[in-house]
Amino acid sequence: MQTTSILLGTRKGTFIVRRSEDRWVPQLSGHAGAGSNFVARDPNTGTLWAALGHGHWGAKLSRSTDDGATWEDAAQIKYPEGARYIAPPDPTIEDDTRVRYLDATVLKLWILAFGGDGRIYVGTIPGGLFVSRDGGESFELNLPLWNHESRGGDLFAGDGSGRTAWFGTPASEGGEFAPGIHSIVVDPRRPERILVAISTAGVLESTDGGQSWRSRNKGLMMDYLPDPDAEWGHDPHYVELCAGDPDHMWQQNHCGVFYSSDGAATWSKVSQPEQGVHFGFPVAVDPREGRTAWVVPGKADAQRMAIDGGLFVARTTDGGRSWQAQRQGLPQQNAYDVVYRHALACDGDRLAFGSTTGNLYISEDRGEHWQTVANNLPPIYSVRFG
Repeated sequence: MQTTSILLGTRKGTFIVRRSEDRWVPQLSGHAGAGSNFVARDPNTGTLWAALGHGHWGAKLSRSTDDGATWEDAAQIKYPEGARYIAPPDPTIEDDTRVRYLDATVLKLWILAFGGDGRIYVGTIPGGLFVSRDGGESFELNLPLWNHESRGGDLFAGDGSGRTAWFGTPASEGGEFAPGIHSIVVDPRRPERILVAISTAGVLESTDGGQSWRSRNKGLMMDYLPDPDAEWGHDPHYVELCAGDPDHMWQQNHCGVFYSSDGAATWSKVSQPEQGVHFGFPVAVDPREGRTAWVVPGKADAQRMAIDGGLFVARTTDGGRSWQAQRQGLPQQNAYDVVYRHALACDGDRLAFGSTTGNLYISEDRGEHWQTVANNLPPIYSVRFG
């Protein structure tokens, strides 16, 4: 059964879009004026969660147990005393080889995910994964990932390597350049299997509930590094799996669209640049058919806007061997939208996406036709059915 509400995180608050007879109606639910980076419903409890960025007042979690009528502050996400990380090279300094250790503090709450075992996950900048085992009453840092050898080892113990392969993104609230976890994927069949995607490092997988982690970057390519096939340094923009067949996974990467049919053990590049399918941020996967996915292509790299002024969604039904441009109902002239990594969602035959210019679109027929729901919302950070 399809949901009748859509949760939006925007630059100026949390919105809920509800179905009313034959139309969708957006309404501000809470956090007016605050950046709402990501909003989702916990399928285990029905609680709504919002990851907020309050500018001068920092990042915090908020939750609602009455379907968005009221919101309350949730447990604080805080790095433990002594948590440090190796700063990535400064992109403004040529050949920056300095080793700098920074005290860890939450620069952004970027993503929430929920496991079938009741766990709640929060991904942050600068690259910490936080986990709650008590319904969100408290959160703790996942140390095996934080201390992973790829990012310098155990700095708590003072025996780190002094080298990091986790570089960074300027997507934090204040623009600081640091690694960030923007994708958390929990296998619905086996909640102990978790994957995270990190800007800029790559994809890691745990099959033991987060006690150990390994890279899942085989087949990815980086056209911005001297060694495009290196194990680390990748820039996944978003990673998602097929809920009904979790071995099928999709990744919209800085360097193209990638597909895996073996649970991320290997990736294949399935971009079609001649059709515009290459650069972008979000990807949505059919919940039943793992070879079917949607992306919203954009013009790379500095422009980051719709290609040739026309907004379209691209769909594949054969694992990326071919793509169909879906334009009907979307603006084809003077469109300068880009769609952020969390701002495209699929719920069976229904899809929805929001843009940086505050436009919200919905399709009831798998992207064949689109309808405009709103044009004057704040820039949209996340879209989730719920």
